Amino acid sequence: MPRSLPLPILAALLAVALLSLMDALMKGASLAIGAYSAAFLRAAVGLAVIAPVWLARGGRWPEPRVLRVHLLRGVAGSFMALTFFYALTKLPLAETIAISFIAPVVALYLAAIFLGERIRREAILAAMLGLVGTMIIVGGKFGHEPMGEDALWGLASILVSALLYAANLVISRHQAQLADPFEISAFHSGVSAAVLGLAAPWLLRLPDGPTALLIGGSALLTVTGMIAFAYAYARAEAQVLVPMEYSGFLWASAFGWLFFAEHVTATTVLGTALIVFGCWLAARRRGPEAPEQLAV
Repeated sequence: MPRSLPLPILAALLAVALLSLMDALMKGASLAIGAYSAAFLRAAVGLAVIAPVWLARGGRWPEPRVLRVHLLRGVAGSFMALTFFYALTKLPLAETIAISFIAPVVALYLAAIFLGERIRREAILAAMLGLVGTMIIVGGKFGHEPMGEDALWGLASILVSALLYAANLVISRHQAQLADPFEISAFHSGVSAAVLGLAAPWLLRLPDGPTALLIGGSALLTVTGMIAFAYAYARAEAQVLVPMEYSGFLWASAFGWLFFAEHVTATTVLGTALIVFGCWLAARRRGPEAPEQLAV
């Protein structure tokens, strides 16, 4: 394997690809039955899929300090997903993903504050390149099209989701050091289903057959992506893995074009080039000074 691509980075890239496809499926489901119903049913189906696997592997109820981390991430993840899926119903898939890239930048500094990570210059530059690339994309989109009320609501929603996602990324790093990937995935789905389920008697809309398939596929992709992310975050620092989030724009552009006929502009290509370069820069190894990042 190339020295610049250890397994944790490959696992993170795989997770981003899986979750980007999940976003595309959830956009379709959210348009059909609403963001709330789609988010709740995805979490419930995900729990039904992963809980038996976790229990069959000898899963046990976690100790209080680990349970608190599961609850914290589950609650943050619930509202992160809800606001993100709502934004998908108001904005194109690629642009929604692009705007959400403010999250990795914020997460880098949250990791320094709460996890005590020393932020390398390469990681900062990678984050800045990703952010500039995102700004070019967003500017190209909204600079040539009027901002309607739906777009404004979508923009506000994705900004809230991005801030929650930044906190979620940092919690993921801490969580991955306390529990195995299957436990993490089970509790993430379980807490999300419990939190969102509180409003089910008033807001839940049941899906038809095709929409149910979209939600079922989304749940499977979520569980698989969560396991891949947990593997990666247990073996590498947040500052190394966070810029990998930017690769999601490549998938979002492809899936948006494939499923929703959303076109990719020249500014999108330019912004994406900066994003990809940032990912490559963050993935480079400078030497043996960070053994935790290289564990496999």
